[in-house]
Amino acid sequence: DIDAMETFVAAEAADLTPDFPGYMFDRARFDQALVATAQQAGADCRFGLSLRALHPDGVAELSDGRRLRARVVIGADGPRSAVGSAIHCSNHAFVLTRQVQVDLLQAHRATDIFLHTDYIGGYAWLFPKGQRANLGLGVVPSQRAQLKPLLQTLHAQLQAQGRVGAVVHSSTGGLIPVGGMRGPTGWLNDVAVLLAGDAAGLTHPITGAGISAAVSSGHLAGRTAAAHCQGKATAVDDYADELHSVFDPSLQRALRRRVELIAAQQQASADATALRRSWIAYPAYWDDANTAPTPTNAARSPEAPC
Repeated sequence: DIDAMETFVAAEAADLTPDFPGYMFDRARFDQALVATAQQAGADCRFGLSLRALHPDGVAELSDGRRLRARVVIGADGPRSAVGSAIHCSNHAFVLTRQVQVDLLQAHRATDIFLHTDYIGGYAWLFPKGQRANLGLGVVPSQRAQLKPLLQTLHAQLQAQGRVGAVVHSSTGGLIPVGGMRGPTGWLNDVAVLLAGDAAGLTHPITGAGISAAVSSGHLAGRTAAAHCQGKATAVDDYADELHSVFDPSLQRALRRRVELIAAQQQASADATALRRSWIAYPAYWDDANTAPTPTNAARSPEAPC
């Protein structure tokens, strides 16, 4: 269990945010449990397959050559969603991440966040998981070449402080969509398409958090698919309305903060005040006074579903 958050702004001492509870869990076991639950409910789960193409007539072509046509397609296939691409609702903005697992040398019950002007469009983190911790960092893709050395520097700093060990037990990385909601619905001929989770751009544009949004939107997408197949004419539109109602306020605020921060970083004017305004642990993040609307929000129109 997590009790608090510690935020390190540049070289300053940590700002402690108490009463900031959370949980760390085993993602692999969580995913296995979801699959087991789906199978118990009657789902036909097929593994080792990928979507080769989703055609304009709604026919799905799988990697083994089979072709399927469903009444509803749910795109829960991640940041580079092939389903989202098929309805012209691809994610367009990303953070590139790298994460390593290291030994945690001191007991710790807080998530540590590191904000720095060098972390363009992202931040670094230390998430304790018992005797080990996930140490990671994210930046915009244009800073790809800096990602590994920046993380190595942070790892060395934490080693020197006696907080983590030198051994890297595993490493991972990938893309996180940070451009806000895409879709979240569309049509291929008479086949309804619903996007959920990362495919729908529901990850938080500042924190990158997305598991809770993925689970809740995936659950709602499943219920919507069932309702649509049972003849509910408004099911697809209701799904879009519900996602916008639940997620838009949070996503739009985060997008505003993201636009502000990157502009400051690009102009070399991102000081400690700007960094704090960009992070959820500080009151300034939640203050919308004198904040301009985001270009993404202003550009949305009925003719452009994404």
